[in-house]
Amino acid sequence: MRDLRQGILREESENMDRKILVDQSIDFIMQHLNEPLSLDTVADQVHLSKYHFSRIFKEETGESVYAFIKRCKVDQSAIDMKLNPTKPIIEIGLDYGYSASNYSSLFRKHHDTSPTMFRQSIPTDGMAVPFAPERVARFKTAEEYAAQIEIQKMGDLFVLYERFIGNYLDLEKNWYQFLERYKAFLKEKTILVERFFHDPAITAPAQCICDICMTVEQDCGLSNVMWISGGQWIVSHFDGEIREIFETLQGIFNVWLPQSGYKMTQRYGLNIYRHIDRDNHRVVMDLCIPIS
Repeated sequence: MRDLRQGILREESENMDRKILVDQSIDFIMQHLNEPLSLDTVADQVHLSKYHFSRIFKEETGESVYAFIKRCKVDQSAIDMKLNPTKPIIEIGLDYGYSASNYSSLFRKHHDTSPTMFRQSIPTDGMAVPFAPERVARFKTAEEYAAQIEIQKMGDLFVLYERFIGNYLDLEKNWYQFLERYKAFLKEKTILVERFFHDPAITAPAQCICDICMTVEQDCGLSNVMWISGGQWIVSHFDGEIREIFETLQGIFNVWLPQSGYKMTQRYGLNIYRHIDRDNHRVVMDLCIPIS
């Protein structure tokens, strides 16, 4: 029995180690999307042979390294079109290493429309919610969003985390499982944080990445920990139903941020929980976007 238990613990540790390596590789990819990236480059970052790394990456993400990089470049370029409405499309494609013709072809393949048509269709008054098509998100004016936004300096956060790839609708369930699994580390001053990498209005719901995090002491003894860098952030204070978070974030990204004069400095945002009403599916949280 003891040998069996040790075997199970060893297997769990090995599974966690490989997940962390894949997480680190994804972080590297997301930080360097506007640079040339190859399987060799990414495998070197996690000190694995490209053959072994390629295998575990696909097992963990469901995509090859090459397909993941290509998709993320295209999806991030679409976000750039949202945030920089006057920047020429040809320049956005060049930022990610694509000529005008290659970029247009690749974008159409992924999004079934041209970059020009995509930019023209970016909604500024409302839109259907992609993971709940029966709902329509209604946007506020830039002035109304501005009244709810502050510019704040935030310090670094040391967090315990688990990464999920899939529909953001599953986050509520994933949170409760995460909190149950790590309840021994919960303290009165623990901060709960989501770090989201993708815009679900652009990226297919099944391919969205989110880190579920909680602050812990650096000597917690766990391996799935990391630093989230601080800096200057726009902070929108949210108090409402969980399903309304999408509507608020899309309004900020589509309406307020493009005309604010600020530039997003990281390829992720944070949701910091201040209060959770589990029975009524409501939260009080700060929606945070890193800016310069």
